Amino acid sequence: STKFRFNDSVDLRNSKTAIFQLNLTEPILAQLRVVPDRTGDTSRRARQASARDFLSVYLEAGKITVLAKDSLSNSTITGSKSHDLYAGLKAKVAVYDPSFTALYAKYSDARKSKSPTDQIEQSIDSLDNLVKEKVYLGFLKAPATKNSPVAIYALTQYAGYAINPVKAEPVFKQLGPVPRNLPSGKIFEERIALAKKLEIGQYAIPFSQADTAGKIFSLASLKGKVVLVDFWASWCGPCRAENPNVVKAFYTYKDKGFTVLGVSLDQPGAKERWMKAIHDDGLAWNHVSDLKYWDNEVSKAYGIQAIPQNYLLDNEGKIIGKNLRGEALQIFLKNLFETSGSTN
Repeated sequence: STKFRFNDSVDLRNSKTAIFQLNLTEPILAQLRVVPDRTGDTSRRARQASARDFLSVYLEAGKITVLAKDSLSNSTITGSKSHDLYAGLKAKVAVYDPSFTALYAKYSDARKSKSPTDQIEQSIDSLDNLVKEKVYLGFLKAPATKNSPVAIYALTQYAGYAINPVKAEPVFKQLGPVPRNLPSGKIFEERIALAKKLEIGQYAIPFSQADTAGKIFSLASLKGKVVLVDFWASWCGPCRAENPNVVKAFYTYKDKGFTVLGVSLDQPGAKERWMKAIHDDGLAWNHVSDLKYWDNEVSKAYGIQAIPQNYLLDNEGKIIGKNLRGEALQIFLKNLFETSGSTN
């Protein structure tokens, strides 16, 4: 949440020590990064070296010391019990890193050769679910850690960006009072409540927003059609990669009562980039945006934490599918329109 974000910096060119004094409302995960003084060195190699030298630290009340030997990534951290728990959790997750790396390499190769990626994506999802169940859920249920402030971080990783309240709520309720009563704990509880309102079978939250011509366009105006509400942005690589699948679905079923409503999280002043992406990707459906980036009012109403995301609505405005991408979207629509023969 942006409520917990802050930035601070210090010039270390004439010193080897930096002291930060912060007022925290709760323990938080912070990132330390060194930006070397590379005057005159603008090489790609220099920029990459700077980007790699960072350290995640769990901050809490008290004096915390970070002793960096030759880089931040080679540091010793003392004074934070929360960080000790976080480091232990990340070490267990890191065991699976080689498997993820291998799968992502296969995915990249398949994309370059334009080969099918569905099985690779399923393998990535399966491995991700394994980590969530074995590592994060284990942390959340262990008596020694379920009352730690780090439990909210672990729960966020376990639940993912699209919360399933059936899975997440029981886990949240069995946590100790410390994490549940933190500001971030209260926010997570609100996310669960919103997710319940957006479950399959619920009516979609109504909204209106400006279209590409600046005119207000309402979701309600599409009643009677099966609508894919698609959250995306011109700057979002995975969104742009998914667009051909949405285009295929649109042209396959548009004459049977299917359409798409794009909700863009493009940034202020980026209307031209937004419209160019619509044109370049051939997105021949209605689009809306307030050009407020992550503060897009519709995305906030739907609790969007990452994109691409989508909701599929029936012709009465009820949610019948969520986050349908790739082949899953094609199969769902085929079953809906060709197997049933009707959307009523």
